[in-house]
Amino acid sequence: MDTMGGDSSQQDIDRGAAAEFVYRPTAADFEEALRARARRTPAGRAQALLAPAMAAVAVVIFAALRDAAPIVWIISLVISVGAGCWGTARGLRTMARRMFSIVEPYGECRMVADDRGAVSTGERVSFTAEWTVFRQYLETPDLFVLVGGDRAAGIAVLPKRGAQDPADVDRLRAILDRNLKRL
Repeated sequence: MDTMGGDSSQQDIDRGAAAEFVYRPTAADFEEALRARARRTPAGRAQALLAPAMAAVAVVIFAALRDAAPIVWIISLVISVGAGCWGTARGLRTMARRMFSIVEPYGECRMVADDRGAVSTGERVSFTAEWTVFRQYLETPDLFVLVGGDRAAGIAVLPKRGAQDPADVDRLRAILDRNLKRL
């Protein structure tokens, strides 16, 4: 008896179906993933706000100790917070390029996901990840980003452009919703 509504036989078929993606990762994928993580996770927000906040605190302490004029406070604060924001953006870009440099040798990747986990195979490497490795996921217009759990601090990036069938995007979203917390 189906208590959730809808056709239970269709739900069983969807539950057993795997989603397949074939793609070549890019540095832009990782940059988009890190920016999304910075906006949507507490750790990402803390990381993104740390440099501007520390710059502001340093200016306030320095200005108070030097008994600076208010105009000097304001100008220094604007410049230092701007430099902190620029540094944060630059740091995310650098981190994205480093992450990309790790996966670039894998070449074209093929990922198959089902309710047990995901199997990813590249031209030179393959790995299997159970969903317990990840705690949460977030979705951007172009990506699925899997955020690591207790045993993994990293992220996994899955571009939607790699879907072999347009239904694979919806199928993967359903698999992720059943197994991970959506951000």
